[in-house]
Amino acid sequence: MAQDDKITLSGSIQSDILLPEEDNKIKTDKYKDDVLTNTFVDLNLNSRYVDAGARLEYLEHPLPGFEKDYAGWGVPYMYLKVKLKDVDVTVGNFYEQFGSGFILRTYEERSLGVDNSLLGGRIVAKPFKGVTMKALSGRQRRYWDLNKPWITGGDVELGLDEWIRPLQSTGTYITLGASYVMKHESSEYRPAPEKFYRLNLPENVEAYDFRVRLQKGGLNVLAEYARKSQDPSADNHYIYRKGSVAMLSASYSKKGVSMLLQAKRSDNMSFRSERSITGTSSFINHLPAFTMDHTYALAALYPYATKPDGEWAYQAELGYNFKKNTLLGGKYGTKVKANFSYIRALDKNYRAGYTEGSDKVSVLNGTDGYGSAFWKWGNERYYQDFNVQVEKKMSKSFKLNLMYMNQFYNKTAVEGKGGMIHSNIFIADGKYRFNNMFTLRGEAQYLTTADDERDWAFGLLELSVLPHFMITVSDMYNVGVTDIHYYQGYVTYTAGAHRLQIGYGRTRAGYNCSGGVCRFIPATKGFTVSYNYNF
Repeated sequence: MAQDDKITLSGSIQSDILLPEEDNKIKTDKYKDDVLTNTFVDLNLNSRYVDAGARLEYLEHPLPGFEKDYAGWGVPYMYLKVKLKDVDVTVGNFYEQFGSGFILRTYEERSLGVDNSLLGGRIVAKPFKGVTMKALSGRQRRYWDLNKPWITGGDVELGLDEWIRPLQSTGTYITLGASYVMKHESSEYRPAPEKFYRLNLPENVEAYDFRVRLQKGGLNVLAEYARKSQDPSADNHYIYRKGSVAMLSASYSKKGVSMLLQAKRSDNMSFRSERSITGTSSFINHLPAFTMDHTYALAALYPYATKPDGEWAYQAELGYNFKKNTLLGGKYGTKVKANFSYIRALDKNYRAGYTEGSDKVSVLNGTDGYGSAFWKWGNERYYQDFNVQVEKKMSKSFKLNLMYMNQFYNKTAVEGKGGMIHSNIFIADGKYRFNNMFTLRGEAQYLTTADDERDWAFGLLELSVLPHFMITVSDMYNVGVTDIHYYQGYVTYTAGAHRLQIGYGRTRAGYNCSGGVCRFIPATKGFTVSYNYNF
C-alpha cells in the first residue's frame, strides 16, 4: 500500500485496582468486594480517509466514591470518522466543545467519573478560507444509558486575518465565533413539587454563545458571552429565570515575563440534558473555576467547585524570570510566580416569601426566582487564594521550589456545611541529583488554621532510579485534632510504554477536583495497583 494509505493501530490500557481494607479509625466504608477496579481499553484505527475506534470499560466493581449508576461494563464508546478534503463526518460517540464550553463541552475525565459524550452525528467543514463550521446532533451518555433528550447545535468561527491582508502583515489575528445549542426534552416528566399545581415546562431550551479573540505577539484577549433560555430544573428549583455568563480574559507573555487577568460572571447556567438529574453527570456545558489547580497535597486540600447557580470569579497571575548572574537571579536564575483568585456570590433579590438557605424552596417553583443587578456582588465570599511560588536552581545538582499560600474556603457554600476556613500553607520542594541514575526529591508542607480540623503536616520522599524505578513514601498527618496519619508507599516501574505502580496506604476523605468539577472520595485503605500502556 502507498505510504498515505497505510492503516495504523493505536490505543491504550488503563487499569486502577484497589484491594480495600476496613479501617474504623479513618471511617472507611464496608466493602462487599475483595477487589475494586476501573479498567479502560481504547483501540483506534487510523487511515488517510477513515478513522474508527472503540473503548471497552470494565467498571462492574468500581473504585470508591463514584455514583451508584457508574457500575457496569461494556463498550459504551464507538465511532467512525470519514475525512474528506474540507469536510469531516463522524457517526457514533464523539466529544465536542464550542468556544470556552459555556453552552457545550462534552469530554471524559476518568478521575471524576465524567463521560458526557454524545451519540449521534457531527460534521466539521471548512468551506472557505478562514471559515470553520460545525453541526451536530445526538443523545448524551449517562453512565450505561443514554438520556432521552436530543442535543442539537452548530458553531462557526471566522478568522478575519485570513481575509484582511493588513492584519496578516502586522501579525494580528482576530477570530469571531458564534454557537447555538438546543435541548429538546419532553414535558411529560413532572417534578415532585407539582403535587399542588402543574408547571408548564419548555420542551426546547436554547443557548447562544458569541466570542471574539485577538492575538498579536504575546498578547491574547478573549471576550465571550453566552445566554440560555428558560430552563427549569432540579438544580435551580424549577425557576424560569434565563441564564447567562460573561467572560473577559487577557494574557501577555514574552521571554521571562507572563501575565494573566480574567473576570467571569455566571448566573443560573446549569445546563443538563435532563432537568431532573443532580450530581456530577449529564452536564452539557462547562464553567471553568478561575482558580489555580494545585498539585501539592495540602494546597489541594480545600479545592473550589464552580457554582453554576451564579458567581463572580476573578483571577490574576504574574510570572517573572530573574536572569542569571543578577542580584536576584544568582548564578542560575530565579523564577517567581504569584497567583490570586477571588470568587464572590451574586447579589440576588429573591421573591417575597423566600429566604436564601431555607428549606422552603417550593416558593420559587414556577417563578423567575430572583433578580440580580449585573455589577453588584452578594454578601458571601465563596473562595479566595493568594499564592507565591519561587523556583530556584541552587547548584548543578540541587533545585528548590518554595510556595506560600493564603486561602479562604467557604465550606458551607461548596460542601453544604463547615463555615469559612482560613488557612496559611507553607511548602518546600527540593530535588537533588546524585548522578545519572539516582535523583531524590522531597516535600515538606504545613497547613495552619484555627478552623475545621485545624493544622495538617505532609512529608514526601521520592527516589528515582533510572531508567525504570521510582520509590515514593509519604505521610499526611492531622495535628492535634484527630492525630491520624494518612501514610502511603508506592513502587513504580516504567519500561517503554508500560507503567506499573504498586502501593499501600490510607487516603483521606475529601474532594478530587479538576477545572472546577469535583467528586467526593471517601476514606480508603488498602493495596493499590495501577497499570498503563500506550501503543
